[in-house]
Amino acid sequence: MISDLGWLLLILLWTYAAVSKLAQFEHFKDQMSIQAFGRNAGLYLIYVLPALELVTVALLSFSSLRITGLYISISLLIVFTIYILLILLHFFPVVPCSCGGILEKLGWTPHLIFNLAFIAINIYALITLKGKEDCGIK
Repeated sequence: MISDLGWLLLILLWTYAAVSKLAQFEHFKDQMSIQAFGRNAGLYLIYVLPALELVTVALLSFSSLRITGLYISISLLIVFTIYILLILLHFFPVVPCSCGGILEKLGWTPHLIFNLAFIAINIYALITLKGKEDCGIK
């Protein structure tokens, strides 16, 4: 049962992330338009990120697709974590947080710790699920 906790927490994370972006879409759009990676990329990402987060939720929700969902999830977490590290290293002149919801209220260091914790959760879920598959357990 505890092995299911990891992917369930990831479902909550990605659902919350997507819904908070969509619920405050204009704010999210404004924040993405002033990101350091450029306005055009930001305008593209305002649609791609919530969609990808919801696809990740869907994949994590079905046992036959869960491994794929975990790989997408960890990829997103790693990309977001690298972005936070670059912010903490003062790589970007402008650093608006377009996370949405409660995560937007965190500082960058707590946000980094939060992401690292979810990367650990994601790795644990992957190891546990792959171990079950290797043993023929569904």
